[in-house]
Amino acid sequence: MPSIADRFRGFLPVVLDLETGGFNPGTDAVLEVAICVLQMDDFGRLRRAETISVDVKPFEGAVIDPRSLEFTGIDLDDPERNPLVEKEALRQICLPVRKEVRATGCQRAIMVAHNPIFDLGFLNAMIERTAYKRSPFHPFSSFDTATIGGLVFGQTVLSRAVQAAGLEWNEANAHSAAYDAEKTADLFCSAVNRWKILTGM
Repeated sequence: MPSIADRFRGFLPVVLDLETGGFNPGTDAVLEVAICVLQMDDFGRLRRAETISVDVKPFEGAVIDPRSLEFTGIDLDDPERNPLVEKEALRQICLPVRKEVRATGCQRAIMVAHNPIFDLGFLNAMIERTAYKRSPFHPFSSFDTATIGGLVFGQTVLSRAVQAAGLEWNEANAHSAAYDAEKTADLFCSAVNRWKILTGM
């Protein structure tokens, strides 16, 4: 039976997306974080499984650029928003990933993201600020769907790559962590599954 651990050299790909208050991971707030757990079926095809999304409370002294809020559409005063402090937000996303790493026989998780240098920088800053000890993610390696999208579908912008892959894109839902994570996951799975058809790998 195909194994996701064998396919990715002991790594479990986990899609992650963050929405933030700016571009500087050392000073700017994380406002949303979402992950998509991927699973492999009996034929070796990847699919998106569980999505976990968490609203995050800005850390004390965090910078939030109003232009970022305008871009993402996040309303910090929305009564439906239920933010968690950073350490609890990390726990909410990391515990299920650690569980899946164990269940699949993988050594650790590896982030899949669209331009992951951004997301990985903010994730690592959260881990350092909170002294979180149990992160399952590799601290610097990642899979970049901007690069993969450019290679496989000729598009590097997430919305265009998703559509070039024949997948649905709703601009009204974009720029939420959960939606962008799910579309990034679908794009990654589509590329990996097409590669399997072409090469058998």
